[in-house]
Amino acid sequence: MNAASGLETIEAAKVHQPPVVEPSMESFEAVVHDEEFEIPTEEELRTLRRVSGQIPWSAYTIAFVELCERFSYYGTTAVFVNFIQQPLPEGSTTGAAPDPNADIPGALGMGQRASTGLTTFNQFWAYVMPLLGAYMADQYWGRFKTIQIACGIALVGHVILIISAIPQVITNPNGAIACFAIGIVIMGVGVGGFKSNISPLIAEQCTEQVMRIKVTPKGERVIMDPAVTTSRVFLYFYLMINVGSLTGSIGMVYAERYIGFWLSYLLPTIMLLLCPMVIFLCKSRYNLTPPEGSTIAKAAKLWSLAMKPKWSWNPVTLRKNIKAPGFWDVAKPSHLGATKPAWMTFDDAWVDEVRRGLIACKVFLWYPLYWLAYGQMTNNLTSQAATMKLGGVPNDIVSNFNPLFIVILIPIMDKLVYPACRKANLHFTPIKRITCGFFLASAAMVSATVTQWYIYRQSPCPGNNANNCYLDAEETDKWQSNISVWVQLLPYGLIGFSEIMASVTSLEYAFTKAPVNMRSSVTAVSLFMNALSSALAQALVALAEDPLLVWNYGVVAVVAAVGGVLFWFDNAKIDSEEDKMNLLPSAKYRARDTVSDPESAEGTMYGKESTEKRPSV
Repeated sequence: MNAASGLETIEAAKVHQPPVVEPSMESFEAVVHDEEFEIPTEEELRTLRRVSGQIPWSAYTIAFVELCERFSYYGTTAVFVNFIQQPLPEGSTTGAAPDPNADIPGALGMGQRASTGLTTFNQFWAYVMPLLGAYMADQYWGRFKTIQIACGIALVGHVILIISAIPQVITNPNGAIACFAIGIVIMGVGVGGFKSNISPLIAEQCTEQVMRIKVTPKGERVIMDPAVTTSRVFLYFYLMINVGSLTGSIGMVYAERYIGFWLSYLLPTIMLLLCPMVIFLCKSRYNLTPPEGSTIAKAAKLWSLAMKPKWSWNPVTLRKNIKAPGFWDVAKPSHLGATKPAWMTFDDAWVDEVRRGLIACKVFLWYPLYWLAYGQMTNNLTSQAATMKLGGVPNDIVSNFNPLFIVILIPIMDKLVYPACRKANLHFTPIKRITCGFFLASAAMVSATVTQWYIYRQSPCPGNNANNCYLDAEETDKWQSNISVWVQLLPYGLIGFSEIMASVTSLEYAFTKAPVNMRSSVTAVSLFMNALSSALAQALVALAEDPLLVWNYGVVAVVAAVGGVLFWFDNAKIDSEEDKMNLLPSAKYRARDTVSDPESAEGTMYGKESTEKRPSV
């Protein structure tokens, strides 16, 4: 290998290729002669198998924290549909079913439309708040402190939810709904602050950042690819999310059924208490990235500076100008020279990183169409299960097929499918995986549409009425179709598979494409797409009721399929530049002089020199 071929791999992303700054030969030769850090050539990038680096144990402690938080969130929200939709069972003061084999737990009795609306709002709110959590982390507090504060806020929300379900409150519907609404708003603030920071924190524990050649014990030359390591980290991070979701949801559904909603809200609160305790005890072992002041403001100024000479009121001309080569060159410090503004405390490489981060945000803009299909799982599919033959299984436990499939599939994908693709030199890139996720989600909704059509065919009530169909005038004997609830294995399994393709990849894409000091912000943009999807779902609330549920699922299936096609055509060029974007040189960014953040304490990354060896660029 020679220096020129190594440098050719360090290019800019997509169309606008920034010039490569020549490294000092001393530093580059040191890299080349270190056999543990041999940079792959372009030919080796195309032909050698790629493998993951090691995942440090500190990452697993963060994954455990995520498990506890997801147990608390999904354990709590798993019972929301019944709490809102179903009436308080006669003779019950806790919402528990007097006859667990025949009755359905309930509290407020507000119906399916109200249930869909409130659960959709909860989802919307929980995915708007990551924007605030990311802003506070990247600008002021850092990820560690933001996570601690977010856990405290979420705990307050959980306590209020417990109060809404105690016998003295739950028997008063007006008081219970007011308390419930306040609780989900406060809990959402904490959940959002946690979500936007925990995923970047776990990936930052893997400190290797440069592709390198390694030789296996069998003598095979392979490429240790940090992108593959990050992908594996997020796969198992998502596994822990779903272990928490699975155990929390199953346990709390039975708690509501046999004891009452107050216990379904209490146990998740106890689990959430573990989160700040674990990360505090392990803090000295974590690699922590300091907040660096006004990174978001500087990124906005940078974009404005690049846009200034390109602006046009003609949308066709504007689009052409933005896509033209050299769009970002006018905003680079090397171009401005002595005339650069005082706020420009970074180098050309940071400009390229910001551009790459904006490309990621553009990719995420398609996600609301995907999340629209996923959102059906949290409300309408639960209601569909209540009209099917349950065989003693609670209707809201069926949704746990989804995390169960994910827990089973992730090790298969990591140990068999992805290694087989890499061995066959098939680059199953993030854009390709996301596209597959769209089509799998669409297939899930097609299966739900067919199931709902058969339910309506069997209903003895006029007007395709299934959710409120009774076999007696007193409305005590509720009708259920003879279709087994296990039919829902298909939509839940397909959605789970789609999450591995699309949801896991969005976390990976946000981390690998964002500037280091804006990882929480780009992650929050990714999560915010879920909120936009919830807002979009509000437009479909009118369809979330008999006799229109076939149309509801059918429309969502078409939207996801069309979205997948358009997503691929819009991002195919980006897909071809994946390696180039991952090989951008590291940026130099001068942070503010003082950082008022506990992460700067001795024993964290702030007090250490990085051990990662990189070529000087």
